Amino acid sequence: MAVPATQDRPADIPARPATGWSGSPSGPAGRRTGWKGLGTPLGILAAVTGAFAYVGTVDPNEPGHYPVCPLLKLTGVFCPGCGGLRSAHAFITGDLGAALGANAIATAGYVLFAAVWVLWLVRAWRGKPLRIGLAPAWWWGVGAVLLIFTVVRNLPFGSALAP
Repeated sequence: MAVPATQDRPADIPARPATGWSGSPSGPAGRRTGWKGLGTPLGILAAVTGAFAYVGTVDPNEPGHYPVCPLLKLTGVFCPGCGGLRSAHAFITGDLGAALGANAIATAGYVLFAAVWVLWLVRAWRGKPLRIGLAPAWWWGVGAVLLIFTVVRNLPFGSALAP
């Protein structure tokens, strides 16, 4: 197919194909595939790994290293995140029982994050965006679980869920 001539390109030279950021041909619909699309997922992994390495090194069970939860300090009520740092420390050091005891929701979140990250990495490698479309009912369900977890961990019979 003949391309109209422009000032810098004669009519008999075809137009260049779409290229990615590095100047190489990109994947479907101009997306970057292979190693080129992994920058963001690998950057997120580096940040999360750095945070977990710090929490694994600096024990939150020793006072003075981390701030106290403001809700706990002001009201004496455990929020859904209370015990999250202790949970991360126990998870990193391999004590899954202590991690679940400190904050079961956070521990489940670590596993969920790992699964979503792997899915993201695979989709990025294939040049496809990560799309997780949850219906509003799912978000309400997540909120309800967090609310129930917060209430139960603050009641006498739910003391096993308290950090």
